[in-house]
This record gives sequence, structure tokens and C-alpha cells, in this order.
Amino acid sequence: MIKSSLVQTIAEQNPHLYQRDVENIVNAILNEITEALAKGDRVELRGFGAFSVKNRGARVGRNPRTGERVEVEEKWVPFFISDKFSLATKFMAISFSLKTGKCNAWQRDFMVLI
Repeated sequence: MIKSSLVQTIAEQNPHLYQRDVENIVNAILNEITEALAKGDRVELRGFGAFSVKNRGARVGRNPRTGERVEVEEKWVPFFISDKFSLATKFMAISFSLKTGKCNAWQRDFMVLI
């Protein structure tokens, strides 16, 4: 899902909000996550996952076209770890069970909450 489809989905689920307001909210959340990661902080969204940054040390790489050695500098890269029981996992399990017609107790309870 890309940001524009996320904004559209949230706006459709909340008709009392203007789409531009939803877009401002989504941008504010993503900007806060970005700023926290830039500071080296960890951002955890319960039931979804955690964002953090990892250090990739300097190394010697190779140019794939010429095969010549290239020095790659140390860098910090964003990293995401999904919760074991994230909502995305639950939604995938529910959609699979709806297709197969088999549904267990927690899936029925979860669908009631939605």
C-alpha cells in the first residue's frame, strides 16, 4: 500500500474528516517516525511492529559492471520488525479463512471487533 491509498482508505472509513485533514495526519505521523529514526531512536507501534536503524559497517564491494573494487562507506539504514501477532497477519489469516470457509474462534472474535 502506498501513502495515497492509505490516505484514501482512512478518509473513506472516516467520512466526517476531510481528505486533506487525513493527509495532514498521515504526513505528521510519518514525519515523526522519520525524525525519531534520524535521531537514532526506536519507534514501536503496538500490534503492528517496530522501526529502528541499524549500522552497516564500511566494506569493500565490487562494481557489478566492471568488477573493480569499490570502498563502501559506513551507513545507517532503517529497519522494520513486524509484531508476531500484527494486524496485518490477522487480516491475512482472516481473508484466507474466508476464502476457504474455515474460521477458528479468535478469527470470529476478531471479525466482531472490526
